[in-house]
Amino acid sequence: MIPQFNPDDLLSVNQLLTEKRKIVITTHHKPDGDALGSSLGLKHYLDLKGHEVTVVTPSEYPDFLAWMKGSEEVIDYIKSTKLANEAFAKAEIVFCLDFNDPKRVERLQNLLNGFQGVKILMDHHLDPVSFCNYTFSFPKSCATSEIIFHFIVACGDRNLLDQNIASCLYAGLITDTGSFRFDSVSADTHEVVAQLLTTGIKHSLIHDYIYDSYSEARLHFMGFCLKDKLVVHQEFHTAHIAVTRAEMDMYKHQAGDLEGIVNFALSIKGIKMAALFSERDGIVKISFRSKGNFSVKELAEQNFEGGGHKNAAGGRSALSLKDTVKKFDDLLPLYKNKLEVG
Repeated sequence: MIPQFNPDDLLSVNQLLTEKRKIVITTHHKPDGDALGSSLGLKHYLDLKGHEVTVVTPSEYPDFLAWMKGSEEVIDYIKSTKLANEAFAKAEIVFCLDFNDPKRVERLQNLLNGFQGVKILMDHHLDPVSFCNYTFSFPKSCATSEIIFHFIVACGDRNLLDQNIASCLYAGLITDTGSFRFDSVSADTHEVVAQLLTTGIKHSLIHDYIYDSYSEARLHFMGFCLKDKLVVHQEFHTAHIAVTRAEMDMYKHQAGDLEGIVNFALSIKGIKMAALFSERDGIVKISFRSKGNFSVKELAEQNFEGGGHKNAAGGRSALSLKDTVKKFDDLLPLYKNKLEVG
């Protein structure tokens, strides 16, 4: 579905961008393909408009996204805090992409909350928090990268779409749609892809960069997760994987190595919900996935300080890994009827 931008807000933002501006683009902690793809795609567009643009991420991004043009200039707040602070201090505008709550930027939150310039949100998650001057929130869009494409077109700049912009946006689309297999994909999504392809991007090469460039250690880690850590609760049509920090270190864990593992658990015949638990940064991070009408967003919000989409959500727990998994397992009988496959 094509997002319907508020005409007054779109006009105001467009007017802001008629003069050269110092701009920061930021996204959520542990950026995925859509977070980095939409950020760099927007950066390349704003560069062409003559703006001075810096992308600041709250943490590192996966190596399999490092092929994107401009990724080498991204400032990682954790590794380069001083540079990130300087970028925010100079900025007149901050674009907030692919997150709906300032809590999602974690350690960057104080810097973002303290920014006194114009903040613009572009996102596709449900229930956005009101923290920006302009909010372009479209939960029916399959990815923030899709929104960025329509923003460029709505600004009258379809002619500026080039391979640099298109490659980044395409990466965001394929990662956030599971290579176009999720329910969020619409006819409009494929029309957007068609227009991105007209720029001459090498879509098969982009797929190779993202999905066929695993390190040997990552492949061994995935095998370990599936062989030794997969637990299936057939009576609740649920499967989960839980890994400790020590186990991740044993396989030389890098940012992005957990990406997609939860989907293998969901791919088991008869499974309607899957979860991945991992010890990170002193807490337990959780990725939830589901099929059909079962909302992991609600489960995450009500029990694990999380949120997201109906069929893809995240959460966190201050309990130990063992106790977090037990809490999840103890909840399953409460959801048994909703988890029935039919």
